[in-house]
Amino acid sequence: MSQAIANTLEPSRVGAAHASGTLSIRQVRKQYEVKGEVLPVLDGINIDIKPGEFVSIVGSSGCGKSTLLRLIIGLEDDYQGDILLDGTRVHGTSLKRGIVFQEHRLLPWLTVEQNIGIALENSPLSEPERRKAVQKHVELVGLQGFETAYPHQLSGGMSQRVAIARGLVNRPEILLLDEPFGALDALTRAKLQDELQRIWQAEGITMILVTHDVEEAVFLGDKVIVMEPRPGRIKRIVPVDVPHPRKRTDADLNRIRVDVLREFNQLPPDELVEEIPHRAQDLIFAW
Repeated sequence: MSQAIANTLEPSRVGAAHASGTLSIRQVRKQYEVKGEVLPVLDGINIDIKPGEFVSIVGSSGCGKSTLLRLIIGLEDDYQGDILLDGTRVHGTSLKRGIVFQEHRLLPWLTVEQNIGIALENSPLSEPERRKAVQKHVELVGLQGFETAYPHQLSGGMSQRVAIARGLVNRPEILLLDEPFGALDALTRAKLQDELQRIWQAEGITMILVTHDVEEAVFLGDKVIVMEPRPGRIKRIVPVDVPHPRKRTDADLNRIRVDVLREFNQLPPDELVEEIPHRAQDLIFAW
């Protein structure tokens, strides 16, 4: 698969000249045929995403989160309903829509700057402009000095930084993130969550994150879409009205996290849930 599809965003949280990155999903249904039987995967999905918004999608395995991302990126066209980017129906892959996967998918024989630059293969930019764009994104993800390093010389977190830079270098309108930190240890994951928050604010791009991690979803998202499985439906959309940049010890974030966790029956009813003391929060989130 061409890495050109690894790019997709650009709204205007930072005052971009145009409000691109508006995504409208209308009554989307998707099904597969398994052993001669129809298996519904998505049923009646309706989502509106504004330019520059960060949206998190959470749900148990089998709720269709990754299938929905595949439809948005354009890897599959066989579905019912409409997926509209800036009013135009999504059809096939495009440089306007990029994706970062759980596995960084770097080419081992290419350096950091070459792995980022491969996303510009089909770009109209001149060679000097490409070099400038690559260097800008190396700096954006904090990898100055590693331009000529190969993937085997990088940590897992550094490799994911390269994947994020590759996904942004084409200046897409929407960047999709499919469990991008799922394979990382807790400390690296927390650091990259902070970095992604910084990059998102700097770039002003629409981002859609699929994750199993409720804390991650709440920490990063302007809203959290909770999905339920078999077939995948939207159970609830939870707004996260906490200004960025955020801190993990924020009491409002913790209350929203508890609220979302209740949707998965991971917590007892309200009257049995005690507020986590600030000192305990500091211990839990001081990564």
